[in-house]
Amino acid sequence: MGLMQAIQRGKTPMPPRLLVYGTEGIGKSTLAAGAPKPVFIQTEDGLNEIGCEKFPLATTVDDVLAALAELATEQHDYQTVVLDSLDWTERLIFDAVCREFRVTSIEKADGGYQRGYVHALTHWRKVVDALNALRVSKGLAVILIAHAKVEKFEDPEATTYDRYSPRLHKHACALLTEWCDAVLFATRKYRTETEDTGFGRTRTIAVSVGAEGGERILRCVGSPACVAKNRFGLPAELPLSWPAVMSALTQETQQSQEQEGELAHG
Repeated sequence: MGLMQAIQRGKTPMPPRLLVYGTEGIGKSTLAAGAPKPVFIQTEDGLNEIGCEKFPLATTVDDVLAALAELATEQHDYQTVVLDSLDWTERLIFDAVCREFRVTSIEKADGGYQRGYVHALTHWRKVVDALNALRVSKGLAVILIAHAKVEKFEDPEATTYDRYSPRLHKHACALLTEWCDAVLFATRKYRTETEDTGFGRTRTIAVSVGAEGGERILRCVGSPACVAKNRFGLPAELPLSWPAVMSALTQETQQSQEQEGELAHG
């Protein structure tokens, strides 16, 4: 059969690949725990207060790969694999690179000059390949958890500004955000108000929206304030809850199927 006969038509439904990042304690892991039958691969010790099933704490990147291999080869009924968290996984990868080159810092690996970060990508690609194999062979959805950082972004069409992004080295961040179907920023909803400080002066302050310090939301579309994206046609923001995410994904899928049906009968 030639390549022309192998051309695929229409959409190919696959389990989603989500990267959820945000500040500490915002509810990222709790969100992932609400996904269908999740199992956590934990690289940081922070799941004790969350009711979930998890592998023992990984202390090396080989532990992470071993857990992914178990999920690929053993029988189980899990539907979602959660890697919590990416930034702690990156520390394990940096440790592996340092051991390989017998240095004490990733900055010194292979003679320095940022080469250590390039070597780290080799380990990241192994993790990504293993996660992708689970999606294809086992039909598992993938949720990647990360903390947030504030970075300077040099926009060629505007002045430099600060924005939130996953707390990863730029090479790893580019690899993972490109691979994922959605990058979602977990934050609190605020509005700005101007108050009078006297003597004819004013200042702008942030005021939380909702109870408990502000309504928790997911930003699904990128902006100057944060890195975000999605391939599902999600709205700009969603409530920080798995039912809200699932409802939005299901609605988008139904709309796509209806559009394809209309085209087929058009």
